[in-house]
Amino acid sequence: MAHSSHCDSIAIVGGGPAGAMAAANLAGAGRRVLLFDEKLAWEKPCGGGITHKALAAWPFLRDANLERNWAHECELIGPSGRRISFQLEQPVAIFSRRVLNGFLLERARQAGAEVVRDRIVCIERLGDSWHLHSTRSSWTAAYVVIAAGARNAFRKQFCQAFAPEDLMVTAGYYIPGHGQLMQIQFLRDLHGYVWIFPRADHFSAGICGKMHQQTTVELRRLMEETLESLGLDYRGAEFYSHVLPSLRAETLEEIPPSGGGWAMIGDAAGFVDPITGEGMYYALRSGELLSQALLAGAPESYPELLRKDFLPELEVAATMADRFYRGRWMGESVIERTVQFAASSASFRALLSDMFAGSQGYRDLRRRLYLTLPAMLAESLASALRLPGSETAVEFDVPVGENRRTSREVIGAGNRT
Repeated sequence: MAHSSHCDSIAIVGGGPAGAMAAANLAGAGRRVLLFDEKLAWEKPCGGGITHKALAAWPFLRDANLERNWAHECELIGPSGRRISFQLEQPVAIFSRRVLNGFLLERARQAGAEVVRDRIVCIERLGDSWHLHSTRSSWTAAYVVIAAGARNAFRKQFCQAFAPEDLMVTAGYYIPGHGQLMQIQFLRDLHGYVWIFPRADHFSAGICGKMHQQTTVELRRLMEETLESLGLDYRGAEFYSHVLPSLRAETLEEIPPSGGGWAMIGDAAGFVDPITGEGMYYALRSGELLSQALLAGAPESYPELLRKDFLPELEVAATMADRFYRGRWMGESVIERTVQFAASSASFRALLSDMFAGSQGYRDLRRRLYLTLPAMLAESLASALRLPGSETAVEFDVPVGENRRTSREVIGAGNRT
């Protein structure tokens, strides 16, 4: 077995966005970095959306000459079939994960990181250094970073594995087609949703749901039924499945993201919005924050940097998640009321657009709702009464499939433009 000794190096296990961001920043500052991933650039069942907030934080993602698509419109569909489409003031960039991961890995390599295509199967601490082993080689490093996803084999070694209540199962298909409309459909009794995101040359269609509530087989059936109702032909398309963190507030508060000589970033640390499932921003930002701590010679400051940055936002989202998916508001489910207000209130649509852009967070969401509630109610009432000068309301009581273009027709229209 070959052995490589880099006693002053930093080993990063996992080459997704979090690991690649950390590797690029550290190597670019002159640190010796070993980045391990057995697959390197690969596809996974996720929308691949990057918000305006992320693009503004890292302009190289916006400016890079990469294959992507821009979603300018979003359609929300409630469990009853009520639906509303609205323009996104800031479009969402939709990437193939294979393309995006490949770009970020190459950026890390160009910065000076050593990218190793291998699977690390064992990590052990010997004295002041870490020894990492694959089936054919071994390496030594001074610090180890785990960035290998929510169900990586090393979590229980460093802290503890996530419980099923802290995980979501995702499943999806990639379906040929083109468009600029993002669709999100909520289903009854599902703590999650179905998404259809338009990538450059296909649609990423998938579903997510809590692991302790639905199996992958059940989620796949629900997704296929929904795709059929929307006129999407998934037969012959490649199927994917993956596990996504969706942490409870107590898990975020109790499980440490780092310890003596080690840290976790991205999905491995559970840094994903537990309501929307969006994790790209938090993956990149956690990789950046850990890099700052290591370059400052203060790795112990990483948890505090997280606390000052985005961790409180995720904790608020975690306390809201069950109420969003299971709660009721004014005699209806929260989700149905969300679709209803979006259909009848321009103020509420602006709020949703800001949430998709990433500029509207959860911590000040209640305050904004209180400030805009009078306008929302007035707009909704004007829409219901069809008062002169009011905006034309969407007929949100129309069942899916009636008096509405199907997704197939939307795709066809996109292909003709």
